[in-house]
Amino acid sequence: MESARKILQFVRPGTTIEFPHDNEKQIPRSKLINRLNYLNFQDGSLLVNFKHNKYSRTITLEAKPLPCHDEDLECLWVDPSEVLQKIRSSSFENIFIIDGQKLVVATPAMVELNERGISLRLPETAQEVSYRKVRRHLCEGISAQIMQNSAIFEGTLLDFNALSFRVEVEAVPPQTFQWVDPDLPVNVVFYGAAGAYYSGECRITKQNPGQRVRTYVLEPIRLQRPRFKPKTYRSGRHKLAPSPNIFFNHPFTGKQIDLKVLDLSGSGFSVEEDANNSVLLPGMIIDCVEINFANSFTSRCQAQVVYRYALEEDPRSVRCGLTILDMDVQDHVRLLALVYQVDEQHSYLNNKVDMDQLWQFFFETGFIYPKKYSHIKENKEKYRELYEKLYTQHPRIARHFIYQERNAILGHMSTLRFFENSWMIHHHAATKAESNHAGLAVLNLISRFINDSHRLYSMHMNHVFCYFRPDNKFPNKVFGGAARVMRKAKACSLDDMAYLHVQREFSGLQRMSDAWSLTATVRNDLQELESFYEEHSGGLMIEALDLESSMLDSGDLAREYAAIGFRRERHLFSLKMHGNLVAIFMINFSDLGLNMSDLTHCVNVFVLDGEELTKEILSMTLSILFIRFNQEQMPVLIYPKSYAEAQQIPFERTYALWVLSMLYTDEWWEFSERLLRRMKA
Repeated sequence: MESARKILQFVRPGTTIEFPHDNEKQIPRSKLINRLNYLNFQDGSLLVNFKHNKYSRTITLEAKPLPCHDEDLECLWVDPSEVLQKIRSSSFENIFIIDGQKLVVATPAMVELNERGISLRLPETAQEVSYRKVRRHLCEGISAQIMQNSAIFEGTLLDFNALSFRVEVEAVPPQTFQWVDPDLPVNVVFYGAAGAYYSGECRITKQNPGQRVRTYVLEPIRLQRPRFKPKTYRSGRHKLAPSPNIFFNHPFTGKQIDLKVLDLSGSGFSVEEDANNSVLLPGMIIDCVEINFANSFTSRCQAQVVYRYALEEDPRSVRCGLTILDMDVQDHVRLLALVYQVDEQHSYLNNKVDMDQLWQFFFETGFIYPKKYSHIKENKEKYRELYEKLYTQHPRIARHFIYQERNAILGHMSTLRFFENSWMIHHHAATKAESNHAGLAVLNLISRFINDSHRLYSMHMNHVFCYFRPDNKFPNKVFGGAARVMRKAKACSLDDMAYLHVQREFSGLQRMSDAWSLTATVRNDLQELESFYEEHSGGLMIEALDLESSMLDSGDLAREYAAIGFRRERHLFSLKMHGNLVAIFMINFSDLGLNMSDLTHCVNVFVLDGEELTKEILSMTLSILFIRFNQEQMPVLIYPKSYAEAQQIPFERTYALWVLSMLYTDEWWEFSERLLRRMKA
């Protein structure tokens, strides 16, 4: 129920309160008494109106009703000072009880009036008036700014509905309200203790004539406010049964709101509101929305209202769409796992896995082939332990996607956040009998995951990447094909690297000549690497692998790995000759087997000057680093691959580093959908 004090503060002294209405009905005294007692229970107040005996004006005072049992009503003045002076030469007229869109007008008989309060005898009936088509909601503690032509006026948000709002602002000298042209749009910002809740362009529809303080009624110019660049390929929306509800405390009023969800996706949802009581304003940010699934589990998110429109089938209702701005990554996994099951009942995200069955699947599909197993067998217990953690504890840094029928795993793919804002796709496998359908199903699932997740800050997903062998037909057709079709290196890039295992060849007694130095990498070194790569490739490798100079000291991801019991270290060294940069060495340490080709536990060598870096100097540098980190051997990736070929360095295979920028997910979806249709045919 709206506070009469808040209504009263908007009324200029001596004016008549007018409430335009479109209908009214009679209510009996018994219901009037119930309204008054509820008002007392809420510690609310009503308005007592007096009409001046000589002039056409109304004086309105605020009073609190005492508990009422029969026709006699006692009220106490909220501000008893000078009450009798204020209503001199006036006669009692009626009382108002204001509740949202409803106004109860009663005309009781006055029994007694004094400085303390007023005694009334209630009539047999009162009138309930619908004085607003759309309810206005009173606000608490919301600051406002109105801006036009570089003039900024500070004030407060008084009340609002989904179509307009009323603000009160002050002109602080030398400001004057003549600076505001009512025929031109203004920009408004509403904010509270947690930050900005709304900003947008509005038109002025009404204003009062105050000189120091003025009230404006504003209407948003746009009722659709997309938060992100519109997508051609949007997340699939699903109607669930039973449908979840959302709960949140409204940022403007602080009151709890409970709305039914119409449809839901991994990136947003829509809800239905009563048109006359709407509280969702397009553009408004809600810090904490709880999505409740039949009281079974909940997910919380930060959301923003992006559109509002009336339903043709029911003009009393409006549909509002909200986009998810951020969500805890584990909550998001649960949400995605649910909506993905609606489309494909055999596709699973981060489901519980029988580990013996998973290992059997890896061997039977040939994903773990004999040569790969030769690198695994000596540490197979460590591999078992690591994958038990990955697939049963569901750490925040990893996701797995499984296609499964009748308790049999038919397809698998996983992804891992291995750089600050980049996720690695790996471990794609499918049984031969179902390789086409199951392999495509998990590929489609991970594409949906990318589309649903990359805009969430908590996901830290600016890029996705993978390593694949160009002679492997399936990934070359999918990932290599995307890069070739998109033809834009800053959207999707390919870079070939030479892969080999290197044994330590030199003892700790060996040292380089004085012309050479091996030191910790500094920002200038990474800037030089950026320039070299831009000239040589122009792709996304530098951004995806955190080799930008601004990322030199980034360590948030390493701390997150450590917090959940995983290992993730990165060390950068620069090899220079006479002070000139020749190569940069990036050493990544992770839990053994996090990637089964140890691409997350290896040395990356970026060669800038292939003429100076001989095969012998490279071998000696790697040995020095192996000694420093107590390693006998490690996998090594060399970029560019042409350096290894020119130096006749024998390498085991070529790996292509594929990187996709999340600014181009539409282009990826267009390619992958077309490819999937062809491969299914």
